[in-house]
Amino acid sequence: MLHALQVFTTVVVGVMVGVEFCVAVFVNAIMNALPGDNGQLGRSHGARLLGAVMPFWYFTSLGLATVWAVVTWGEPGSALVVTAGGLLVVSVLMSVLLLVPINNRSKTWTPENRPADWQQQSKRWELYHYLRVAVIVAAFALLVGALV
Repeated sequence: MLHALQVFTTVVVGVMVGVEFCVAVFVNAIMNALPGDNGQLGRSHGARLLGAVMPFWYFTSLGLATVWAVVTWGEPGSALVVTAGGLLVVSVLMSVLLLVPINNRSKTWTPENRPADWQQQSKRWELYHYLRVAVIVAAFALLVGALV
């Protein structure tokens, strides 16, 4: 049962990392390259869609890592899981404090109502997102290390 928890946690966190990495490296570049208002409209749609799903994914990942850390406390590799859990806490805090406020604003933007600094806000979101991706990649790597 423990092994199933470890594998499931690693897969859930790994897929989350893959989605967030894809957004950072590919989706943002695609949105930035679209002509006219299409990029901003795409970002608004993405903010609504992913903004609804990702909180559950982040908290589920954190919860699974926490259970893994508690169950294996004091065993070899448990320090890696605890550290990964700490990084997942950091990623949740980054999300709530830095990314979600921008996301909540941007999901309502249209070409008619967006603020004059919408591009600067989008770039700030991208920077914070890159940092968050680095944090969750490190958490994922630690979980993989603990698994093997």
